[in-house]
Parts: sequence; structure tokens; C-alpha cells
Amino acid sequence: MKHIITALLAILIGAGSIAAQKNEFNPIETGVTSLSIAPDARGASMGDLGAATDPDVNSQFWNPSKYAFAYSQGAVSLSYTPWLRKLVNDIFLANLAGYWKLGQNDNQAISASLRYFSLGEVTTNDLTGATAQSLNPYELSFDVGYSRKLSEKFSMGVVFRYIYSDLGFSESYAGDQTVGASAFSADISGYYTTYPIIGRNECQWSWGFDISNIGSKVSYNNGEDPAFLPTNLRLGTTFMFPLADYHTLALSLDLNKLLVPAKPRESDYEDTTEGQIEYLDALEKWENMSPITGIFKSFTDAPGGFKEELREINWSFGAEYAYNNQFFLRGGYFHESTYKGNRQYFSFGAGFSLNVVRLDAAYMLATAQTSPLDQTLRFTLTFDMDGLRDLLGKRR
Repeated sequence: MKHIITALLAILIGAGSIAAQKNEFNPIETGVTSLSIAPDARGASMGDLGAATDPDVNSQFWNPSKYAFAYSQGAVSLSYTPWLRKLVNDIFLANLAGYWKLGQNDNQAISASLRYFSLGEVTTNDLTGATAQSLNPYELSFDVGYSRKLSEKFSMGVVFRYIYSDLGFSESYAGDQTVGASAFSADISGYYTTYPIIGRNECQWSWGFDISNIGSKVSYNNGEDPAFLPTNLRLGTTFMFPLADYHTLALSLDLNKLLVPAKPRESDYEDTTEGQIEYLDALEKWENMSPITGIFKSFTDAPGGFKEELREINWSFGAEYAYNNQFFLRGGYFHESTYKGNRQYFSFGAGFSLNVVRLDAAYMLATAQTSPLDQTLRFTLTFDMDGLRDLLGKRR
């Protein structure tokens, strides 16, 4: 007997109090949903946003085209997130990211990231109730990216990603062991920044977009249960202005929409023989739909029409205060429709930077007390290559 625990991962990402009426609750279903979890503390502390914020080492997740505008020659970061600690204590997300600037004109960069999502230890029981098997399901991805300035104010970037999801297992006596599911995907992004003068102050206004996880389906259960990757469109803007000498404040807004077609629901069809035939036909078309077709279909397939299409757009608003680019305070809010998953939470965070090392932390506070996402912590440790080079130079 084969057991695929994709339902568990769906609960992990879309968990929350479901206050919507049953006939209107219709979240988008995808595979490898851990790819949608924000990996770093900075973006998470501002309500899970980063399409147009100032470039940093974790831009690979939010908008890799920002690397071309990075201030440092290179950096490496390690992020750790204990996930759903209100329910279990062994689920976590670890993320390693880095970039390096190329060329004499400081207009291009290469980047890479490795993320590992562990669902902890899962045990199963046989028909007698005895423990039959213990396993450690996990998901991981590795990607490399390239970004380049196309003008003094605009850059674009691409990322190529390999994805592996191992969520299944077989009974030892079955003689038919399942294998993990693999997939490939790509991202394309753009970033525009300008410096308007308002009064006597030079401000910074940036815009960004990122279309992520455009790729093949991931096939569980030996290809019998194909699932769309969480292809996502992210649009964002950031306005940063000085408050006083060494003091700045940045306000940001991100919009997100999954470019995945909604799975047909049996409740949307008449309870007749003809209705059941229509439902099965629609379900078969959804299962056989190509990822590219699904991207375009995702804008017009909602059963509730334009009103439900709007519900599929998540939005984040956040702010970041910085003192001398060394001390940071952040806050934000993330909103998802009650009918699409009901993830709604405030987030807070802080950061402290020295020449070489920077430490950031984030804390999530869900609006629903029953949400397992409540009180989620994130930590990110960053090493700046320019600072390290300067430190080594001084020692010499």
C-alpha cells in the first residue's frame, strides 16, 4: 500500500481558522507548497514582501533581478525557521543563499540558493495498531540565477531551479517502494528604481515583479497524482525617504497571485447524472492541463467569476526603519482571503549589522488565535564579503 502525505503539507501552508462558508471555501491546490514559505527574517518581518525592497542576499526568493543593484560585492546568508511550533516541534525550513557581482561595470551578478523543508518524523501503524514504519518526509530545491542591469535604473533576472519532493513511502512487504518526485522550474523578474527629489530630500522609489516556479508538474504516486507547482506572480513597490541624518523609512506593498488553475469542485455541478459527467470531464481536463496553459487559465477559471479572481490576490504591507544602515526595525501585515486559506497575520522584526555580520529576526502574530502559524519565529545570519575583505585587509 502506498501512502502519499501531500494532504499534510497542504495543511501546513494553508492552515488557519476557516470561517468561510463551505460552498465558497476554495483554496488553490499545488504541489511542493513549501516553495511559497518566505525563507528569510527580513522579508517575513514586513508581512512577507520583497519584490521592490532594497537588494539583499535573500533577493533570490523575492526578486533576483535586484542583485544587479546590490551595494556589496557579495554575501552569503543562512536562515532558519521552526515551522508550526504550536503543533509539533520537529518541522523546520532551512535556507542558504548567496550572490557575487560580476564585471568591471558593476552591472551583473550570479546567485544561488538551497532550501530544505523537513516535516519531521512521521510514524505509521499497521492494521493491528502496531508501529509499521517511520519516515522523515522532506522537500528541497536548488537554484542558480543571473541578473543584469539593462539601464541605469532597470534590471532583469532569470533563475533555474531543481525541485525534489519526498513525501511518500511503501509498506516493506509490498515490494514496491515509491520514489520522490522531481521537477524543474524557472523564474523571470524585473526591478526598476529611481531617485526623485521631494523638497530638499533625495528619496528612492522602486518597482519590481517576479514570476516564479514556471515549470513542469510534480508527479506523486508514480505519476498517478500530478500536481501544479506553486507558480506565482509577485508585484511590488517601495518608497524610501530620509527622516533625518542617518535615519530612513521605507514603505512597501506587494501583491501576489498564484498562476495555477482552480481544481473543479463537485459541489459546483448539479447533483444529476449529467452534472457528474460534466464534473468528471472538467476534473480530467484539469489533471491533464499543461502548466503553461494553466498559467493563462488561472485568470479566468474561478467559479465565482471576477469576484473570486480578486479573492485569489494576497497583499502585504510593510515598513522598515533604518539607522545608519546598522540598526533596523520592521513591521508588516499579510492578508489572504478567508475563502482562499485565511492566512492573516501581523509580523515584526529587528536587525543589527556590523561590517561583516548581520543578524535579523522576525516574529509572526496571527489574527486568529487558533492559527498554527501564530508565534512563528525566523532567524537569518548574513556574512558580507566586502566587510570580510576589509577586515582581512586591516589585519594584514
